[in-house]
Amino acid sequence: MTTNNDVIVIIDIQKPTPKLGFGKPLILGSSAAGKAFKTYADLEGVKADYAITTEEYKAALAIFSQGSDAPAEIAIYSRKTGATPETVAEALQFLFTKDWYFLISTSSLAADITEIGDAIETNNTRQYFASSSSKTDLATFKAKNWTRTTLFYHTTVDNYPEAAWIGKAGSADVGSLTWKFKTLTSIQPVSLTPTELLEIHGLAANTYITKAGDDVTSEGKVVSGEYIDIIHARDYVTASIEYAIQKLLNSSPKISYDDNGIAQLESVVKTVLQRAFNQGIIAADSDGLGIYGTEFKSRSDVEAADRAARTYNDGTFSFELAGAIHQTTIRGTIKS
Repeated sequence: MTTNNDVIVIIDIQKPTPKLGFGKPLILGSSAAGKAFKTYADLEGVKADYAITTEEYKAALAIFSQGSDAPAEIAIYSRKTGATPETVAEALQFLFTKDWYFLISTSSLAADITEIGDAIETNNTRQYFASSSSKTDLATFKAKNWTRTTLFYHTTVDNYPEAAWIGKAGSADVGSLTWKFKTLTSIQPVSLTPTELLEIHGLAANTYITKAGDDVTSEGKVVSGEYIDIIHARDYVTASIEYAIQKLLNSSPKISYDDNGIAQLESVVKTVLQRAFNQGIIAADSDGLGIYGTEFKSRSDVEAADRAARTYNDGTFSFELAGAIHQTTIRGTIKS
């Protein structure tokens, strides 16, 4: 989500074998004349620009209906479809320069979902949530194996269940929750048999069902099968380190290319990782300490060419994700 930076952070998720910025939704709509990108703090503000009959308003209503869990603000952009229309690709190219993280589109057309999903995947900094009532379409989307698109199956999609889900979970501190088990205001559960639910999950989609008398989201996964909160956490840590290091470089007269300067870089990374641990992103060991580490080579171990170019490429960090419990089996014994 950052541009023109001097800092690049790369995270690889390794698996063992056998509040605002990162919670801000964008509603992408369309109309003959189009409307500019704008941020809104409440439904009254939205209603001033979008009638209650518009799809943009309905999506905003789903988000803000989640009460105290709803984000402090949302953004809306209406793509022009009249004379000299703006394509979806052109709209996204512009929108990727703006401040938002979760994307909702008012179009449920399979072609539009596919185009947006592909663009989000290529951009690699945001997440897209789409809803569908078509199992045929879900099968098509599953074949894309997207890591940044989440599908929501529901027999009624015109009240934007995916937007309600973002409104419920998207603005919590990154790492503090899982997207499964969430109750959505104003969304009715889908009546599914266990076999039908397995089918929906097999199509790489999530849905909304009743469990133990509570209406809850059935899973919390993107199309590829990864968990939404892991993608969210990875993006958050990446952007937080990029931002913190860039601020250090901007605010310092000079970061010396010696062990002292390198230690400053490492200290900033450790601070971000500790914050990520405090928020629940990083797992704790048996002593309650975060399972993370850093390794920054000293000046003497850095290639001379890098020193001459004033480029430091030898800092690394790692951590273990805390994850969440989604299923459990508990065995008991009754003695007579």
